[in-house]
Amino acid sequence: MMVGLVFFIRASVKDRTEQIELSTSESEDSILPKLQNYFDQRAYQVLGVDSVTNEVTFQGFVRPSLFMAIFLTLLSGLGLFCLVLVLFMLFPQMSNWFWLILLLAPVAGRFYWQKAGRLEKVLLSIKSSTTGNQAQNIITVTGHRDELIQFRQNLSFQK
Repeated sequence: MMVGLVFFIRASVKDRTEQIELSTSESEDSILPKLQNYFDQRAYQVLGVDSVTNEVTFQGFVRPSLFMAIFLTLLSGLGLFCLVLVLFMLFPQMSNWFWLILLLAPVAGRFYWQKAGRLEKVLLSIKSSTTGNQAQNIITVTGHRDELIQFRQNLSFQK
């Protein structure tokens, strides 16, 4: 179980970059200000614009979650407590020293706090396509999974 706990704590800071494609019938001129405003509100700044591929790169700092840091500390404390109980049964003559293992619990929260706060990039590109007599714009967004979920919820584009 301790191995699973260690991998769970490590996975809390894993990079989860994904790509989604959304389509809209709005014109590119009306989409761009809306997207720029959205990313400005999310504290992202324009890092670069590639006019050849029609791609914009945004960059912003993703803050670590205090709830997640506390949760991982409590979870590791519980796991270490279980380990201490097992060690009590295996080595009863050294039982007083095993309580010191619980002092390692805050290491999980500190690990998360140091690794989770990082600069994230979001790549945004818009491509125009025509189906029949109706023009469609396809918006491709590449970024962190949580940011893409927020993007999809806050802006009304078709998948």
